[in-house]
Amino acid sequence: MDNDDDTSIIPMLDEDTTPNHNHNRLHTSPDQFDIEGYASLYTGRTKIVRLMFIADRCEATRAEALRMAYEEIMKGEDTVLYREIVGKIGGGEGREGREWVEGVERKVEVRKEKLEIELNAYRFCKSSGENLRGGQSGGGGFGEEYSMTNLIKESIRMGYNDFGEFYYAHGLLGDAFKSFIRARDYCTTAKHIIHMCLNAILVSIEMGQFTHVANYVAKAETTSEALEPVTAAKLKCAAGLANLETKKYKLAARKFLDVGPELGNNYSENKVIGNVNFRNFLELVPEMRELVNDFYSSRYASCLGYLEKLKANLLLDIHLYDHVETLYNDIRHKALIQYTIPFVSVELHMMANAFKTDVAGLEKELEALITNDQIQARIDSHNKILYARHADQRNTTFQRVLQTGGEFDRDVRAMLLRANILKHEYNHRQLRKP
Repeated sequence: MDNDDDTSIIPMLDEDTTPNHNHNRLHTSPDQFDIEGYASLYTGRTKIVRLMFIADRCEATRAEALRMAYEEIMKGEDTVLYREIVGKIGGGEGREGREWVEGVERKVEVRKEKLEIELNAYRFCKSSGENLRGGQSGGGGFGEEYSMTNLIKESIRMGYNDFGEFYYAHGLLGDAFKSFIRARDYCTTAKHIIHMCLNAILVSIEMGQFTHVANYVAKAETTSEALEPVTAAKLKCAAGLANLETKKYKLAARKFLDVGPELGNNYSENKVIGNVNFRNFLELVPEMRELVNDFYSSRYASCLGYLEKLKANLLLDIHLYDHVETLYNDIRHKALIQYTIPFVSVELHMMANAFKTDVAGLEKELEALITNDQIQARIDSHNKILYARHADQRNTTFQRVLQTGGEFDRDVRAMLLRANILKHEYNHRQLRKP
């Protein structure tokens, strides 16, 4: 095949013909984000989708991300994603691209026809099973019929799985999901159900249908006796993603912390900083290690500084990007709350210095936290002092004791009154008919 100018779309990436995609675009420099190292962590469709996401959000690495996505897509047969990539690059497919698409579509038709023939044959065998087993008799007939039925059901299940993998490989996620779900009626063991759930979870994550993810995680976890450690870890990761997407951050964190070493997580025995294995794991990520240590050591300015350094990269994560601002605000608010807890009064100038911010901005943040009842305090705006409204524990205890004593006295008096009424037969009796 000749490599004329119109045979490949890759050269167009270096030209100024790419469309303007500035929605939520970042402007990080290439030395801040190692796109090659990042892409090497993933394979297949996941790698392509993440590269396309980075291309949409990072101007500095757009050309490189699209080039890598294009090269990766050409290794498979997903014409749907291919056309998306070409649309982002602009300039048309080129002759090589058109020939590749036509060749893939021809193979797709042949493969699809073959799968349909095989599946229809198995379904026909199931529907006409009695005729195929006609004439069998004897004591062993029932066992042979049962084995034959299971064999046919297994073949149909595998046929639907093959269809699901076929549709998934070609970017038809809706059809892939339907095929994987249809295999459910032909599952004969717990492992088959788990396999079906994992397939449904994978496609649901790709489609962004996290309600389905949560449902099939729960279904798979009901067969816990058949769960292998790696499978259990995958389900916890999927549950964590589902909780993250629904903004249940605490539940998501717990699920991610529950992931065992099977998927590279060595910090599930205890919470974060108290776990020796987690500290060893943090040695691989120095910024995160310092961040966590600073937070637990109340060095909040340093902690928030490390977070800011990580923010640009986190905004390029396909699952985290939509939650980064919320999580950063929650972390900052938690730091502000923890800073004020030990003190009866705090000078805002000193607190602002600890958080490397200005007093006016800090005062607004504290006002919002006080309004939302996250900090029990009041602000002296003239002297710039925060006064905590700590409850008087001694007075509260006395009040609670008095209240409990009053309730006890009332209950005892009511019991004595009832006992005397019954003793002297003053209780109401139904009038008897003469």
